[in-house]
Amino acid sequence: MKRRHFLGHLTTGALAGSLVSSATTRAQTAPAAGRLMLTPMVLMAPRADGCEAVWAVRQLAKGRIEWRTDDGTQGEAASDAFGFVPQGQKILRVRLNGLKSGQTYRVRAVTTATDTGETETTDWKTFRPLNPAAKGTSFVVWNDTHVNNATIQQLHEKTPAADFLLWNGDTCNDWKTDDILVPTLLHPGERDITTGRPLFVVWGNHDVRGKHAFEMPGLVATPEGRPFYAFRSGPVAFICLHTGEDKPDTHPSFGGRVAFDRLRREQATWLTDTLRRPELRDAPYRVVFCHIPLRWVDEGPQDYAKGGFDRHSGRSRAAWHDALVAWKTQLIISGHTHRTTWLPPTAEFPYGQLIGGGPAPQAATWMEGRADAGRLQIVVRDLAGAVKHDVTLKPLA
Repeated sequence: MKRRHFLGHLTTGALAGSLVSSATTRAQTAPAAGRLMLTPMVLMAPRADGCEAVWAVRQLAKGRIEWRTDDGTQGEAASDAFGFVPQGQKILRVRLNGLKSGQTYRVRAVTTATDTGETETTDWKTFRPLNPAAKGTSFVVWNDTHVNNATIQQLHEKTPAADFLLWNGDTCNDWKTDDILVPTLLHPGERDITTGRPLFVVWGNHDVRGKHAFEMPGLVATPEGRPFYAFRSGPVAFICLHTGEDKPDTHPSFGGRVAFDRLRREQATWLTDTLRRPELRDAPYRVVFCHIPLRWVDEGPQDYAKGGFDRHSGRSRAAWHDALVAWKTQLIISGHTHRTTWLPPTAEFPYGQLIGGGPAPQAATWMEGRADAGRLQIVVRDLAGAVKHDVTLKPLA
């Protein structure tokens, strides 16, 4: 489907999801690292009233976020939950609260060295909190980048601005050393990937591997402080779930470091309460993101002792399926298999399963979703621009 034709079907409300043109997004790569800041200011976990800014620093430093609007209103975020100015030796995180849903803001980070008082200020970056009441929304999805910088750079080049970017797991191969966390998560491909599209992260199985995997939550913000969360943007309700590993918790390769069966049960309990929230319960469209698919083309048993692994998360499906069906989930978007696939709904599985591609440029894909009152359309493209899948959902009655 030609992009012009695809966009022509959407209302002005849906198209308003773009904050800057895709040309602007392509032009803005991350500036050279400064004296104090090691990475760009990354805007994560957008909410209806704000987001969280995360960046890496070279030394012990304090940080704050300044914001302003076109009408001259301005303010700052400069305290944490414990009454301190946000500070750290490696990572600074500042949570923005109290912003207006759907309002366009310009934000910048100010970093001050604790010992010398030297200060460094970023350029302004445009940000808009999510708007649950908007008539339309737009979003983009990446998955399984696995530190392939050539792929990340092309994804950044080709992916347009949107209400949010969802990085759907396997940002890395595994966290064998702690020095790869910052460049992988906060400066991937040496690009500022949150220019024009604030970031959500969903955990993949490789994101929980390696002896330093426990450090990843210190660099990744989520709306509710957990690796599973829910939000609404325009007419679409989204649930983000953590499918854990692709082998049992007892597998010797994990060295007793993981407890994902417990996490799946916790998410099942959380779903029971969360899906009753009015903004989720009454949404015209209902989408789930999780890294490992809940369905696959071949669901036969695996021989884990001989290198087998799960192509779909049967453990997660067993824990969540009934709740997702009761919620009338329309679509589950995943990665993991490195093979882009579309499995339409069936009588047994009334939700469709859409899966993205792999880490190498020739296998990589990206998804673009746009919704208005008439439809939610998700188009999957490869890096050459060819359409691999085109899925359209009608609003629920």
